[in-house]
Amino acid sequence: MNSKLKRSLSLMAAAVLATASFPAVVPEADAAGTTFPYTIEGEDMEGATLWETIYETKLPDYTGKGFAYLTGGELSFSVTVPEDGMYTVSVRATQILNEEGRFQTMAVNGSEYSKTIPYTKEWQDFDFGVVRLNKGENTISFLNKYGYMAIDSVTVAVAEPHDYSGATDVLCDAKATAETKALMKYLKSVYGKHVIAGQQEIYGSGHKDNYEWENDYIKDLTGKVPAIRGLDFMNYNPLYGWDDKSTDRAIAWVKERNGIITASWHINVPIDFENYTLGDAVDWQKCTYKNYQASNSTFNTANVLKEGTKEREYFEEAMKMLAEQLKRLQDENIPIIFRPLHEAQGNDGLYGDGTAWFWWGDRGPEVYKGLWKLLYTTLTEKYDLHNIIWEFNSYDYETSPQWYPGDEYVDIVAYDKYNVEYNRGDGKTSGPNLLAIPAKFDYLFKLTNGKKMVAMSENDTIPAVDNMIVEDAYWLYVCPWYDGGEDGGTAFLGEKYQDFDEFKKFYQSDLAITLDELPADLYKAGGTPSATTAPKTEPTKPSVTTTAASSSTPAFSGSMAGDANTDKKVTLADALAILQYVANEDKYPLTDEGKLNADCYNPGDGITANDSVAVQRFDTKLIDKLPLIEK
Repeated sequence: MNSKLKRSLSLMAAAVLATASFPAVVPEADAAGTTFPYTIEGEDMEGATLWETIYETKLPDYTGKGFAYLTGGELSFSVTVPEDGMYTVSVRATQILNEEGRFQTMAVNGSEYSKTIPYTKEWQDFDFGVVRLNKGENTISFLNKYGYMAIDSVTVAVAEPHDYSGATDVLCDAKATAETKALMKYLKSVYGKHVIAGQQEIYGSGHKDNYEWENDYIKDLTGKVPAIRGLDFMNYNPLYGWDDKSTDRAIAWVKERNGIITASWHINVPIDFENYTLGDAVDWQKCTYKNYQASNSTFNTANVLKEGTKEREYFEEAMKMLAEQLKRLQDENIPIIFRPLHEAQGNDGLYGDGTAWFWWGDRGPEVYKGLWKLLYTTLTEKYDLHNIIWEFNSYDYETSPQWYPGDEYVDIVAYDKYNVEYNRGDGKTSGPNLLAIPAKFDYLFKLTNGKKMVAMSENDTIPAVDNMIVEDAYWLYVCPWYDGGEDGGTAFLGEKYQDFDEFKKFYQSDLAITLDELPADLYKAGGTPSATTAPKTEPTKPSVTTTAASSSTPAFSGSMAGDANTDKKVTLADALAILQYVANEDKYPLTDEGKLNADCYNPGDGITANDSVAVQRFDTKLIDKLPLIEK
């Protein structure tokens, strides 16, 4: 959180406490609600019994009468909130059963959140992440899936909004080209305000020999085309070496359509690497990008870091072929958001000697980071490539920081979201999952202390517009994986994975940036979206005017969004007036005009704490206009 916003929140919290006897930064309860931060003793949860020792083991310094021990059934409690919003849940706990740590599961209104609790005989606070609580009563439970966690107490608190302004637009490559710098500045200019629409194309022969199938499909459905095109350089390799014209399409996408390019790199290795001779052609069916545990490949990733090995020589040749394609882009002054060596930590904990979906991560984090740095150094120094925005694909496990290559090698952090039941192959038919996965966004945000922008580099369902806004998960961009056919399978644009009403709503919303909305000078100066300052769905309610950040005292014409005290300005004084009104409207009334202006977060839903937060974010320039959600 930036210092001005933090200071204003503290001052307003003090003012409200002093005048309204109402708790916290944002009023969180009505007469029948829960006061936050809220702490419940473990033994007071439903389903709990009182423990003072775990058999012969004493755990002193607990609070209350004792603690709860998760050994059977589930432990739960309820909290009531006046509006949908984001909260943090922390648990004061110990775990003395497994020295290697033990998986624990929390459920909030049925949605599960998991965390590994390490072995400890001392009470410690464990953060279970950011969760959404819905208006009314909410149930928080701890499930006995693995269990044997001692819970002294649980605390639920209001989550601080993300300070998107802290993300850098300075590239890790000091020699980055002017066009790459311009694109990075543009990405920063929309981050935290909008979400860029992207779409991955199917590699190889395209969808039924049509590389534009995904874009045509989306345009027919929404009237819009994604701004970001996702590619894969996997077919430029030393084995079967097939030019599927990915680079040509990248050049055309930028030069002819003014779009943005991102690419992954499913680089293959021979399965029988032990008997492979460098330079030999190998049929694609005898190649793999999977880990050696699954593919039985004899390729040893650790040897790539050792000069003189066959693995190193193979990887050098693969990098050379990649560099040839990136050089073609650089010669055309085209930057690229490049996501190599992705999803390296997949299958976490499944193998004792490595953790990965793919071979580049199958010998663990230290080898992986060495591989990333080798690739970075080779492309930037040996091949003099400076048109790359480096994107690191992270997970949100306890050990995920061990895989992070470092700020000096990464420009953007990203997550690949696949949380629809169909993806798991278990036969369930849950349909699209519209959650914005705020806990995962928050984890990646904190991974770099907010210094790097956070993207959804692959996904199944595009999260609902309202969810991304309410859950404060403004992903830099979303990019559904390609559609492999109408018969299901990998058809991530089909009805199994997308809610067509929400998909259309996203593309036509003020939140989304589509191809037609990218600035004409995108690769020169990096502007702001040319058509995202006005709503594109339902018109704004006529009784509320939009307050623009370009003027500290906008023209007044009957009403002004955010001006709760009706002084013809929108400042922190209005945020405080809204807080006091929500706390005690009889003691701190607003005029009819003030009430109209105060309803500036989502006009029509009444005056809530969200309106105060919206004014605070506007005053500190985290958003550029009010109302925040226009109808």
